[in-house]
Amino acid sequence: MDSGDLAIFAAVARMGSITKAAQYLETVQSNVTQRVRRLEDELGVSLFYRHGRGVSLTATGSQLLPYASRIAQMMDEARRVALDQQQPTGPLSVGSMETTAALRLSGVLVDFATEYPQVDLMLKTGPTHQLIEDVVNRSLEGALVAGPVDHIDLVSEPVVEEELVIVTAPWMQSPAGDRPSWVPGKGEVKIVVFRNGCSYRERLERVLVRQGVTAIRKMELGTLDGILACVRAGIAVTMLPMGIVKPLADEQKVTVHRLAPQEGLVETVFIRRRDAYVSSSLTAFMSTLHRHSTRDYRGIEMESGAVAQV
Repeated sequence: MDSGDLAIFAAVARMGSITKAAQYLETVQSNVTQRVRRLEDELGVSLFYRHGRGVSLTATGSQLLPYASRIAQMMDEARRVALDQQQPTGPLSVGSMETTAALRLSGVLVDFATEYPQVDLMLKTGPTHQLIEDVVNRSLEGALVAGPVDHIDLVSEPVVEEELVIVTAPWMQSPAGDRPSWVPGKGEVKIVVFRNGCSYRERLERVLVRQGVTAIRKMELGTLDGILACVRAGIAVTMLPMGIVKPLADEQKVTVHRLAPQEGLVETVFIRRRDAYVSSSLTAFMSTLHRHSTRDYRGIEMESGAVAQV
């Protein structure tokens, strides 16, 4: 079997269309069709069902895909190794949690783009679980996620420790020793969170259970601004890093409720595959990231009335 044919087969399977695969591979459709048919003739089996909407894998094609994808990934990595130079250049795909991107990456991205203009950086934001999967599957070279991450295929490097806080509408104060005002007597709380797979969401649900909440209703939003707008309006509560909400708390637009250290402190880590080649571009990005990771928001002083203790 030709490794190039396998790579083209994997692209067609991923795109679900020969036309889209040709566009992705920057080649003509007839070349893709010919290479797929050559592979099918060599194996003596059909790998795709052809239909009006494109193509779908046969049972044999589904079995072959993981091997073909692995070969395609190895070929791409070999190409990057061969082309990698002392001066960082070319594509670099990394990921980050939405909150980390908002709080930590603006300065990193400015400095990195200024110092390494030949690198084509792609930043993907998403929940921790999805980013871990993307790094494991080699869709991303690395990602900033909530730790700890215990995965046999990944290397995890600490970057910064965040303090997570419950965030509520400004009128939801919690005097010391009293039941939190955001936990009503009936024990039902509405939370506004990122989609499933967000580690902060999971931690918030554990805190709510500890506070005696018996029913958790959820709103899922895709943007940080949308989540904060719902919180400010008193529609729901959420959990976010202190650094994100400090400006709003100082202006008394929200109230933050601090947690015990074992519940509120979380380490943000940078993960990458253990067996993957670390390009000069990724090395430069990690170096820039670590230069910017010295600030710690745990010691932030909050104005009177802006903070309560859970």
